[in-house]
Amino acid sequence: MTKLSFRLGISLILIILQVAAIIALVSIVLVQFPIISFLGIGVSVFVFLSILKNDDASAYKLTWITIVLMLPIVGGVIYLMFSKEHYVRRRITTHAKEHAIIAKLLDSDDELEFMDDVKCDGKHSLMKYIRDSSSYHAFENTESKYYPIGELMFDDMLDEISKAEKFILLEYFIIYKSNMWDRLLEALERKASEGVEVRLIVDDFGSQKLFTNKYIAKLREKKIDVLRFNPIVPTLLVFMNTRDHRKIFVVDGHTAFVGGLNISDDYINLTGRLGVWKDTGLRLKGDAVWSITLMFIEMWDTFSSAANRIDEHELYRGAIDRSIKTDGLVLPYGDSPLNRDRLGENTYIEILNQARRYVYIFTPYLIISEKMTHALQMAAKRGVDVRIVTPGIPDKKIVFRLTRSYYANLLEAGVRIFEYTPGFLHAKSFVCDDEVAVVGTINLDYRSLYLHFENAVLLYNSETIKDISNDAIEAINASREVSLDELNKHKLSGLFDAFLHLFSPLL
Repeated sequence: MTKLSFRLGISLILIILQVAAIIALVSIVLVQFPIISFLGIGVSVFVFLSILKNDDASAYKLTWITIVLMLPIVGGVIYLMFSKEHYVRRRITTHAKEHAIIAKLLDSDDELEFMDDVKCDGKHSLMKYIRDSSSYHAFENTESKYYPIGELMFDDMLDEISKAEKFILLEYFIIYKSNMWDRLLEALERKASEGVEVRLIVDDFGSQKLFTNKYIAKLREKKIDVLRFNPIVPTLLVFMNTRDHRKIFVVDGHTAFVGGLNISDDYINLTGRLGVWKDTGLRLKGDAVWSITLMFIEMWDTFSSAANRIDEHELYRGAIDRSIKTDGLVLPYGDSPLNRDRLGENTYIEILNQARRYVYIFTPYLIISEKMTHALQMAAKRGVDVRIVTPGIPDKKIVFRLTRSYYANLLEAGVRIFEYTPGFLHAKSFVCDDEVAVVGTINLDYRSLYLHFENAVLLYNSETIKDISNDAIEAINASREVSLDELNKHKLSGLFDAFLHLFSPLL
C-alpha cells in the first residue's frame, strides 16, 4: 500500500501522544487516589457483563473480554471509548430518518410481494428477507452486464459519462492520484462545465492522501460538489473503524455501475504491482438503478450539511424505459454498521443454506465469524461444491496470513480453496447454482460485515449469472488449489495464528 500522507501521519502522532498522556495521568491518579482503582474495576465488571449479553459475533466479544480482563482497571473505560464509532453513532437519528424516506419511496412501487414462491423457485424468502431488513427490493425491467476485469468496466464508465445530460453521482472508498483518476476527472469537469450536476462522496481514510481541504476547494470551483465521509480527526474519541467502503456510480438515474473497483491505476492494471489485479463489477440499466440512486442520496443527506441536502428525490429518478428487456430479478441493497441485522453476512449465509449444487466465492480476505464458518462447512457437508478463491499475491501480508489460518477448518469439511496465481484478487462475489449471484463491495471479513457501509447487487434467474459462473471457473482454473497436507507442514506457526485470531475483529 502507499505511504501514509502527512496529514494521517500527524494524526497518528497526536493520538499516540494522547495515549501516553492518558497513561501518565491514570498512573498518577491511581497512586494519589486508590479508590479510583475500585471504580475502574467496577466499570470493567459492568462492561464485561454487557459484552457477554450483547449479540455481537463471539470473536468480537472475545477480543474485548480479553482486553478488559488484561487491563481490569482501565479496560472497561477503553471499551467505552473505542468499541463504538462516536462520529457515526451521533448520526443514527439522522440516518434513520433518511432511510425512512428512502423506504417510503421504494415501497411506493414495490411489487415483490406479488412474486410468489413458484415464480422465484424458492429464492422468494431470500429476497423477502432483504426487503424486510433494508427496504430494498427486487426489480424487473432491468438489464445487467458483468465485467470480469476492471479496465473493461472503466471504459464503459467513461462512455456513459460522455452521454450524461442531467447528473452524475459517485461514491468511492479510495481515490488516488493516478491516470485513472485523471481521465475520470477530465470527463467529469467537462460535463460539469456543460451544466451537468456532479456529486462525489469520498471516504476520508481511504482517499485522504489526495482529498485535502485545498484539493476539495479546487474541485468545488470546477462545480464538482464533494462530501468527505467521516473526516480523520486526531482525537481518541473519534476512532477510524467505521468507513464508507461502497462503490457507486450513477448517470442520469438510468445507468449504474457497482462492484469492487476503486479509482486507482492498480484497479485497471496499469501498474502490475501485485501481478494481475482481478476486480469485477456490474452495469445496470433500467428500473433497479433507482435503488442505487437512493443509496447515494441517503448517504449524502445523512452526512452533508443541511444547506447541501438533496430534497427533490424524484428528480433523480431515471425515465422508465420499457424497451429494456427484463432479465430476471435485480435487487440492489446496502448494508451499514447501524443495521444490527448484519444484512451482508446473513445474505451470504442464506445463499449457502439454500444451495443445492455449487457456490463459488471470490474474496480478497477470509476473516469470518463462527456463523459464516458453520454455513460454509454445512453446505460442503451436504454435498454442495463450495469453492473459495483468494489472492495468490497478497496486498497485506499479516491479513493474508490471518486469511490462511481459516483454511484448515474449512478444508476438513470439504470446502475447496484456491489462491489466484496470476496476482491479487480484489473481487467480492457469490454465485450459486446458475440461479443467484451477488456482486458488490462486501468482503468476507469483520470490517465489511460489521463495521463498514457497503453495497451489493443480487441477481436472480438472469443470463448474467452464467457469465459470473464462467468467470469463476476460469479464475479457479488459473489458480492453485490449497491442500490440508500443505497447511499441516506449518503447524508450529499455530500459536501466532491463534494470537491473530484473538484480535482479528480489529484488523
